[in-house]
Amino acid sequence: MDQGNYSRVAEFVLLGLSNSWEFQYFLFVFFNILYMTIVLGNLLIVLTVISEPALHTPMNIMLSNLSILDVFLATYATPKMIHDFLHEPKTISFEGCMVQIFLLHVFAGGKMVLLVVMAYDRYVAICKPLHYATIMNLCKCMGLIIGSWVIGVMHSLSQLAFTLNLPFCGPNIVYSYYCDLTLVIKLACMDTYVPELLMLLDSGLMGMISFLFLLVSYMVILVAVRRHSSAGLAKAHNTLVAHITVVTLFFGPCIFIYAWPFSNSPVDKVLSVFSTVFTPILNPIIYTLRNKDVKSAMHKLKTQYVTPSHLSSCLSQD
Repeated sequence: MDQGNYSRVAEFVLLGLSNSWEFQYFLFVFFNILYMTIVLGNLLIVLTVISEPALHTPMNIMLSNLSILDVFLATYATPKMIHDFLHEPKTISFEGCMVQIFLLHVFAGGKMVLLVVMAYDRYVAICKPLHYATIMNLCKCMGLIIGSWVIGVMHSLSQLAFTLNLPFCGPNIVYSYYCDLTLVIKLACMDTYVPELLMLLDSGLMGMISFLFLLVSYMVILVAVRRHSSAGLAKAHNTLVAHITVVTLFFGPCIFIYAWPFSNSPVDKVLSVFSTVFTPILNPIIYTLRNKDVKSAMHKLKTQYVTPSHLSSCLSQD
């Protein structure tokens, strides 16, 4: 497109979640608490895995990387949203908007791939336990984690490549609290059918294929375990339930938003909040509370650094 034929908008206006000042004060407090809980909870998992050598296993390393992705996923837009609750007008520069789109798809795309990798790890651990150490060693684990980040970056760049070339020459009101690709594309001064179709083929298919692959893989694991022993099935059940819960709650909103980009439902705003703010808190809640090793390491960490005896010894040294 000839970008010299139009004047690109300098900023976008974010409508946010509510027009009521009283409700926005409540949301300011609520999301502040929620955001701090997400950051502290996920960073605690990372710190626990790093500080405890017994947790330096592929699954726990993946879990800590999932926590890092969740912190980033909650950070790329939430602080801006919290700030905007008490400020008017709610605007964001064109460059800032593109950065939000880029970061969202890096972290969300990376998380999708990482969840697939974690499902593969569980398949090997449960269905081929004798070969687990050989198949899923630390080097391969790190390679898969790096690969998930690389795929996330490549996926995001593919989305940004055609978005930057769209003619944004007039409309600049985004009906959300952050720059969502599905809403920003609609503001282009052209027929957006083709860009939306490209987004469907990229984000929509990526989300649906990853989700279906995960569901099939978990079914294969359950069937394989059932054939061996009922005791093994009971042992695997808790792990798989936690994984399936996270997968469903994360992929559900993403698929609804990006697989049907031609609709502009108010439900999209609620699902956006859920997928970018609420799902990052599921990692410390679901995974940690069901992982005895991590809970034990956290208790050890607390005993070592937070107990009154440790504090009194530190004060006596001073």
